[in-house]
Amino acid sequence: MSDREQMIRERLETVFSPTLLEIIDESHKHAGHAGARGGGHFVAHIVSDAFTGKSTIQRHRMVFDAVAELMNTEIHALNIKAETTEENDA
Repeated sequence: MSDREQMIRERLETVFSPTLLEIIDESHKHAGHAGARGGGHFVAHIVSDAFTGKSTIQRHRMVFDAVAELMNTEIHALNIKAETTEENDA
């Protein structure tokens, strides 16, 4: 696991206490991307009851808020799949 992945994982685990957290580094797919400025491309699948009653946009905002300080340095792009425990079990 890279240092970037670990930083993302720590922030999301602290804020959401997820039952499932998968972080995939897809930076290699975007090598040379003009706007990346050194930040990586990641996919985050997070399952937490903190998302109960929240819309998709609210969930994404919650996740972006949790990693906000990393968005200017460590993360260039973040693809989010945020579910409740009930949705993940379905």
